[in-house]
Amino acid sequence: METKKIFCARLRELRNSRSVSQMQLANALGLTQNSIAMMERGYRGTTIEKVVLLAKYFHVSADYLLGITNDPTWRGTEE
Repeated sequence: METKKIFCARLRELRNSRSVSQMQLANALGLTQNSIAMMERGYRGTTIEKVVLLAKYFHVSADYLLGITNDPTWRGTEE
């Protein structure tokens, strides 16, 4: 599976597994619901800054979101 497809699937999976709506996630990150929907469908790419925001929000590694690893373990600092 290519990186974009993995990112889309993992973003949707993380959001759904935590019972967070697209609107709730968008509001928490300062984005629009449409931007979350487009990222999940692969219609829109994202920035490094947004990948970091998503990783921090879901407390997973950016490597996991991007499909570099299958280990979602958060290695960042606690905020």
